[in-house]
Parts: sequence; C-alpha cells; structure tokens
Amino acid sequence: MKQAIRTLLAKHGNLPVAIESIDDGADLYDAGLSSFASVQVMLALEEEFDIEFPEHLLNRKSFSSVEAIAAALAEIREDQAA
Repeated sequence: MKQAIRTLLAKHGNLPVAIESIDDGADLYDAGLSSFASVQVMLALEEEFDIEFPEHLLNRKSFSSVEAIAAALAEIREDQAA
C-alpha cells in the first residue's frame, strides 16, 4: 500500500524533491506538499482504492506523511468492512 501511496504522491503531489528521498514518517508538508496538492492526492487515493475519505479524516494530519496516509486508508477500509 505504501508503494501505491508513494506512486500517487509522485504523480499528484507536485513535490520539489523525489518521493524516494522522503522517509515514510517524514512530514510531507515540510517536503513541499501544498494544501492544493494534498487535495489532488486525496482524490487520486479515492479513485485508486475506490474509497471516500470521511469528513473527520479531511485534515492536514491525515496527509502529513506516507505513514499517516496509510493509517487513514487502513481506518477507512476497516470502517467499510464493519
């Protein structure tokens, strides 16, 4: 899942550095992710994983790192399975 997240970040995140140079726990906003780009990443994630981000996950923290995005996706999938 993290590789898919990284692929989408590379394509939609408009980061000024290569996604491969960013650790999973590193702050993506510090790496150059803009609020606009985070929305583009969110839309790409929704399409890729056939999910919809609930309102409580639509915040900066949910998109702050590869790990945070993976955790948000896991939470969404868990909620869908319930």
